[in-house]
Amino acid sequence: MSALCLTLREPPARRVDLSPLTADHLAGKTPAQVAALPLRSGNRTVRVDELFSLSGASITEIEIRNACDRLDRIGEGMTHGRILVQGAAGGYLGARMAGGVIEVQGDAGAYAATGMSGGLIRVSGAVGDFLGAAIPGDQRGMRGGTVLVAGDAGDRVGDRMRRGLVLIEGRAGDYCASRMLAGTIAVWGPVGRFPGMAMKRGTLLLRQPPALLPTFTDSGRQSLGFLSLLVRSWRTLPGRFATIADSQAQVQRYMGDLANDGRGEILVWPWGN
Repeated sequence: MSALCLTLREPPARRVDLSPLTADHLAGKTPAQVAALPLRSGNRTVRVDELFSLSGASITEIEIRNACDRLDRIGEGMTHGRILVQGAAGGYLGARMAGGVIEVQGDAGAYAATGMSGGLIRVSGAVGDFLGAAIPGDQRGMRGGTVLVAGDAGDRVGDRMRRGLVLIEGRAGDYCASRMLAGTIAVWGPVGRFPGMAMKRGTLLLRQPPALLPTFTDSGRQSLGFLSLLVRSWRTLPGRFATIADSQAQVQRYMGDLANDGRGEILVWPWGN
């Protein structure tokens, strides 16, 4: 059975909530029922077929074509299946996602992977602020799963992140890993100001020495064997992180944020070009 393809006719005038378009919500529905589903758009609702032309029928394989950054909450809460976004995605991509795969062939907006607990999100472009972070009023951000970003990420990556893996091949903005509770973030490019601010636990892996807050203490150069195991676990993932050799596990280790009684770590490990 061919994938369910939704081709955007033209960019909508208002933001559109696409959270109903997951395999979980579409189970048991015919193509005609999918076409008639209501989607929130601003202060009104629109039918799916008002915005998209539809083809195919497999609800476990969904393709969104001609996508733009006004399409929010793609894959929210999904537990299985695969969503391919050809173009840009809006905010809250994969929010509260528990399983499955989302692939975006373009950029994604703010709060991608917020509340995510499982599955894989792969973005070939850049992502906005608060990747894997907690939304206002929530005490925890990303809770599990894997996020791969081929481009840059905005500010506050992993803010209040509780668990999971985030790999960023470009640069990351200010306050990366701020208020982080646990999990792993690795950034291939440079990071902005104040990485690890109010960090409690977790690991931030960097290739380039950052300008650190004075509340991080230099623990010196250390050999950490778990890094070899970590990079081996990345070998099956697409992207640059799969190419890192595991022969070297020596890092410059910084512990903090001591102002927050934190036991997090920032590891500077020049693992390649």
